[in-house]
Amino acid sequence: MAIKEFENCNELHDWVGKEVAVTTWLTVTQQRIDDFAKASDDYQWIHVDPERAAKSPFGSTIAHGFLTMTLLSRFIYEAIEIKSVKMGINYGMNRLRFVSPVKVNSEIRARFTLASVEDLRDGVQMVWNVVVEIKGSEKPALIAEWLTRRHE
Repeated sequence: MAIKEFENCNELHDWVGKEVAVTTWLTVTQQRIDDFAKASDDYQWIHVDPERAAKSPFGSTIAHGFLTMTLLSRFIYEAIEIKSVKMGINYGMNRLRFVSPVKVNSEIRARFTLASVEDLRDGVQMVWNVVVEIKGSEKPALIAEWLTRRHE
């Protein structure tokens, strides 16, 4: 799916309740998992020890749930552009669930549905219903209600 472009934040109001974007697939490599372990100091063996993880119920290492969550920022910037925006920030999560593990070398992508838009003095606060899908899996990796702000 191509990037969804908006000229300004006001155009978002017409998209409330609709799926706005679906990203391209991203492969979650062991290098990405190891880099996240280093950044977060989370060296749990299920993430960073392929030999031990091969004997686990997953059969391989898996991505940190918070790594999958962190990729939401990458995905939204890949999928949505608001041309008038000068700054964007994460505002938090109302709901976040790690539904299924993301095994090493799995491909994931995000679906963004705009749940609400609230006007701010210099921009908007958006609530996104996000589903991170795993290619070939019926169950998603993650579901979230994510709050972001964009300032014009």
